[in-house]
Order: sequence, then structure tokens, then C-alpha cells
Amino acid sequence: MPNAVEPPSESPTGLEAAYALLADAAGAPWVPLAGGTDLMVQMTGEIGEPPHRVLDIWALDELRGIDVEGHTVRIGALTTYTELRRSSVITDHIPALGEAAATIGAAQIQNRGTIGGNVVNASPAGDTLPVLMAVDARFVLGSSSGERTVGADQFWIGYRKTARRPDELLVRVEIPIVPERRVRFRKIGTRRAQAISKVVVALAWSATKDDAAWTNVRVALGSVAATTVRAPGAERALEGAMPDVGTADAAAAALTNELAPIDDVRSTAAYRRMVAGRVLHRLIRDEGGW
Repeated sequence: MPNAVEPPSESPTGLEAAYALLADAAGAPWVPLAGGTDLMVQMTGEIGEPPHRVLDIWALDELRGIDVEGHTVRIGALTTYTELRRSSVITDHIPALGEAAATIGAAQIQNRGTIGGNVVNASPAGDTLPVLMAVDARFVLGSSSGERTVGADQFWIGYRKTARRPDELLVRVEIPIVPERRVRFRKIGTRRAQAISKVVVALAWSATKDDAAWTNVRVALGSVAATTVRAPGAERALEGAMPDVGTADAAAAALTNELAPIDDVRSTAAYRRMVAGRVLHRLIRDEGGW
């Protein structure tokens, strides 16, 4: 194991102070440190290049909290997985996000790890990311020059790469509240708990009591590509359809045909393709009640 060298660090107590440090272009870029559940491992040199400078943002209370403003759920970037699980706002509006948070690590990780870290770390195995993509989440990025918003479908641009600039912090996650929207989540791993995902599927749609046909369908997947991805073929098979056996067959077939999964140490591409189709089929079956 390489010898760990502690990089220079700063711990601002206010957001503007953090922005000022990030805007300083002298030297290597600052790497934000929140819960540290991924970055602390990276510092040892075991995973990726160790950071040269670390910006400890744990004291930035401006990045905390879960609330509703208008028709939008707002989640501070420093919100922990435990807070997501316990939040009545999440339970009322996006329960699948709490379910995804419950699959990440053990209690220690859930108490310290943050949704912002999961988003910015950009691991294709990030368990909350497919849910966020399926619900059309928006990421608010802040810097000394102001804030801007990037949609989830444009945020993850490559393996562990995002649209965030080096002078920016993820401030909050915004999720539109869509009437009659439902979201389902399923993670497949080697074991039932504390497992890195092999396949993650998030399925979102809208339907009413008067019209059970599905609309605004989103199918998002993790751990099958270099980034979290949508499945447009499966979405087309589900859009405007009823959750019956024919629809489930068509959507699962479309998904397996359009997926080009990765091979890695956790699973093969063939396994991922087969399991993704079966998980989607099961989610539709569960909702159709057959």
C-alpha cells in the first residue's frame, strides 16, 4: 500500500469563504471533503489519484436541510443518508430515494456519507444516482460568481467526471414534485447488505385512478456503464401503456437490446444485461399486481 501523505487542507465556516478559496487558481484545485467516506480512501492512493489540496466543507450549515419550496423538494448537499431515510419530506414525496440511501454501507457510512458526495463522486455504482436521474433532479452549483443549475441528465459526463467546475460547490439537489408520480428502486449486489451494486434500476412514471396508463416514464440504471444512464428504448415501450404482461415483456426486451453493460471485477456484461431486464420486468409486474 502506498504511504499516505496528508494533503494541505482548509476548513471554512461560511459558504462565501469556501467560494473564495475555490476561486484561488494558484496551485492544484481544491477537492471538497464532506462525509469523507470515499475521499478518505482515495487519500491513501488505493483508489485513483490522491488529492493535492482538501477543502473541508462539513461546517457549512448553508448546505444542510431538507424542505419544500413551491413544487420542489430541496435537499442540501451535506444531507446524510440517515437524514434522507428519516425525513418525512422524502417519505412523502420521493420514498425511493430513502430506500436507495438505506442500501448504502452500514450505519456508520449512512451517518456520515452525504447525497452531495454521492452525486459529485460520480461513481457509476452510486446508489442514489439512478433515482435522482429518474425523477429529473437538478443540481444547483455555487461559486463566487453566483449559482447555476444543471439537470441530472447532463451532470455526469464521464467516468467519475461531472459538469461541476473546480471553483464550484454542489449547494443542493432540487427535485420537482410531480402529481401522481411513482418511483420504484431495486439494487442487485453480491449480498443483501453492505454490497457495492452490480445493477441498479430506478423506474418512475405517472398514472391516475381514472387513467392507469403510464406517462412521463423514466428508466435509469447504475453500475451498467461508465455513468448513470437512461434507457430510452424501454421508456418508449412503457410510455402510454398499461402495466400488463405484454408491456413488461416489451420493456424488458427493449432494455436488454439497448444495454451495452460493462465487464468488471464485480460482474460480467452478460449478467448485467440479463438481470437488468428481469429487474425491470419484476418492477412492472409488482405494480401491475400479477
